[in-house]
Order: sequence, then structure tokens, then C-alpha cells
Amino acid sequence: MPRFAANLSMLYPELPFLDRFEAAAKDGFEAVEYLFPYAYPAEELVARLKAHGLRQVLFNAPPAGTDAASIDAAWAAGLRGTASLPGREDEFRAGVQLALRYAAALDCPRIHCMAGLLDEGADREVARAVYVSNLRWAAAEAAREGRDILIEPINPRDIPRFFLKRQDEAHAIVQEVGAPSLKVQFDLYHCQIVEGDVATKIRQYLPTGRVGHFQIAGVPERHEPDTGELNYPYLFSVIDEVAAQCGWQGWVGCEYRPREGAQPGGTTRGLAWLRQWRTVHAPAS
Repeated sequence: MPRFAANLSMLYPELPFLDRFEAAAKDGFEAVEYLFPYAYPAEELVARLKAHGLRQVLFNAPPAGTDAASIDAAWAAGLRGTASLPGREDEFRAGVQLALRYAAALDCPRIHCMAGLLDEGADREVARAVYVSNLRWAAAEAAREGRDILIEPINPRDIPRFFLKRQDEAHAIVQEVGAPSLKVQFDLYHCQIVEGDVATKIRQYLPTGRVGHFQIAGVPERHEPDTGELNYPYLFSVIDEVAAQCGWQGWVGCEYRPREGAQPGGTTRGLAWLRQWRTVHAPAS
């Protein structure tokens, strides 16, 4: 049975961020992920995790910037990573080092490094060379700390001009870098929008050892995974089947916008899909 992590940047939007840890635990989640931890002292986040018996399984390196204020400003300004941006290598490295310090405190095994936006007219091959060089450095730094660096293809409808869009591109880069600590963050929502054939891609890529994490959302509205054009019960079964064959033991992040928005209790009501899955697939006593 897939292990599901609550994405606290999207779920429970009616609650202050720090109160979302308790809400996730009450709904039966054992792990959480979110975009960025940098607005909070690591000690405060650790306390929330421990108080509610949760594991931190993923967060993002800064989208740009090197401290809480500049990171928040960069995200608000629409910046979506510096990994592929020529001339910002020092900023990328400082961001990864900050992320690794948080990962050590939170005992988080994975950090997602966003690729960044490619300006119109920019030389894609130059950007790719910067991306590979930065990822090679980041993977080596993460390996020394016992962490993984993840890269994620993202659809151009949600983030226009994002450098990395396709699974095959991501896996080719991971293979070129050749570091066991560099993996792909396989978001089924983004994959369906850009290229489709999701089940086949799970079967193709999960056994390679290059998939570090899955994320899910309904397509096209990015609501709960019980609506839209993807048959998630089937896809969960595919993940289960292939994971059992290859020994994969990662997490599936619930990175979707609740259908009921910020209505009190909306996220919990929308988790009927998860409660049903748990009931159907509960181990026999």
C-alpha cells in the first residue's frame, strides 16, 4: 500500500501553517511535505513533527534568495528556482547549503531543487550545462549528509517557461550526472498534463532506482485524486505492484488543492478517497 504524505502548503488552507501538522496527524498521515521551511526556526518545526508523531519527507530548496526574507520575496516575485540559471551559481549553492542545514535538523531525506524559468531567447544548451553542473555539485554535497536531491518536471500550464517539463528529460539528466543521490520527483499530475501514459512511465522508471518520490493531484483541476481524467486507484495499484518487485519504499505526496478550498474541515472531508483506500487495502488481521 502506498505511503501518503500530506502536503501542508496546499492541504488545510483554513489553518495557520503550524497548526496543519496536528490536522494532518488527526487524519492519519504519518508524514508531511511542503514547499519551504525557511520562514520558521527549524526547532519550531521539529517540535511540531515530534508532538504529532510525523516524519518530514520532502521540502524545496529556496526558489532564489539566501535568507527567509529574500526567499519569501523571490517566491512572491515568481522566481521558481536557480538551478539552471547562468550567473546565479553562488546563490544556488548558498540555497542548497541552507536547505541541507534544515534537512539535518528535520531529519528530512529529500530536497527538491527547482530548475528555474528559461527566459525567452535564452540558450537552452547553456542553461542545461549550468543545470547539470549545479546538480552534480548539489548531489555530492547531499550525499555527504546522507540526503537526496530531487528534480521535478513541471507542466508549462502551471509554470510557464519552467526549464524541466518531461520525465525522459529528467531521467536523462540524472543519468548524465551519475550520482546515486540525485533522483526524480515524479508528479503524476504534471506528467499527465505534459505527456500522459502515466502507468507505463511508472513501470518504466520506478525499477531504475531513479525515482525518489511521487506526488498526486486530480487532472485538470488539481483537486483531490478522486476526480478528473486519471484513474488513481489503478495507478496506486501499479505503484504497489512495481514497488514490491523492485523494493521501492518511498512516499506519495498529496500535493493538491482541496475541492472545498479553505472551508473549515474541507480537507478532511475531501480525504474520503484515502479513507476508502485504507479500508480496502488494510492488512488482514
